[in-house]
Amino acid sequence: MEFKKLDIKPDENWFKRTIWTNHGKKTLLYILVGALAGFLFYLISDDVKVSSINWNDVLPNVAIGAFFGFFLTNSPCARNKC
Repeated sequence: MEFKKLDIKPDENWFKRTIWTNHGKKTLLYILVGALAGFLFYLISDDVKVSSINWNDVLPNVAIGAFFGFFLTNSPCARNKC
């Protein structure tokens, strides 16, 4: 009787399994680009100088931009499930 040797690889940590995949990297990139777009939209639309920025006014625009970036990569249609 002949047995094959099992090649059991240890599980990678949570970060590598979920975040450091191709899809995770793409999601992080789109979130950063969306947040930057939200910040630039705030600067352009309110005509504010960089030295006089009130960060409490900027945060909603950055959060909405980051959400749009997240939604573009994780919506059902982006994942071919619509």
